[in-house]
Amino acid sequence: MIAIDMHVHPGTKEYLVDAGGKYLADALAYFHKKDAVVSVETMAKHYRDLDMVAVLLAWDTETQSGLPPVTNDYIAEIVKNYPESFIGFASVDPWKGKIAVAELERAVKTLGLKGLKLHPIAQAFYLNDRRFYPLWESCAGLKIPLLVHTGTTGVGAGVPGGDGLKLKYARPIPYIDDVAADFPDLTIIGAHPSWPWQEEMLALAVHKTNVYIDLSGWSPKYFPPSLIRYANTMLQDRILFGSDYPFLSPERWIADFEKAGFKPEVRQKILLENAKRLLGL
Repeated sequence: MIAIDMHVHPGTKEYLVDAGGKYLADALAYFHKKDAVVSVETMAKHYRDLDMVAVLLAWDTETQSGLPPVTNDYIAEIVKNYPESFIGFASVDPWKGKIAVAELERAVKTLGLKGLKLHPIAQAFYLNDRRFYPLWESCAGLKIPLLVHTGTTGVGAGVPGGDGLKLKYARPIPYIDDVAADFPDLTIIGAHPSWPWQEEMLALAVHKTNVYIDLSGWSPKYFPPSLIRYANTMLQDRILFGSDYPFLSPERWIADFEKAGFKPEVRQKILLENAKRLLGL
């Protein structure tokens, strides 16, 4: 295993078409992706051939979008069938309240999923809204990381009105900062370089050691100098590789990563060692 890709969506019809609807159709167009839908078998072979393990993410935006979720059971079944290729993270719809908390408990304790992924823009909620604090309490109690989208998004990008989605929900400060302060035993991963709030995310991670950053969704050749500087120094143990497959391929990401100015010893941490430690592998 040369790397752990911490941010992978199913490249299957269940995610890209059924659960994604127009939102993800627009995202695929934004990333110039055509004929992106593949089978689970093809995706598993892709990562196996790369000698990588992919953290595969469930998706539930039902309250906001009216679309069916990529269920935790679906992700767990893929992991069961292809354990050499995948680790599974759950998703729940925060607006479902106690049902969401119970589903997270089931996803971890019964299905064996290893984290929780949320997308505040697509799910239309503020992370620091205290109505959702029982979810963060559950994550902390289960000792699983919370992977939360930050910054702009390809979902709804490039069309008038952005498909009605609002970027405000994914600002690191105050929303992630409040939760990181209120739950010091909860590991939070800020997904993606958090443009246009990258400096906020870096400040947050420097200030609070329970906060990590994954670098998915952007080619490293576009990373700002400050992100590379902090990744090479103060944050080198809390930066994670992620591709955002199928929107960005792991091969493309790593090819650009090798040229982006990261120290050799830091590259190994970002690609593999930090994720192994975080996931307890």
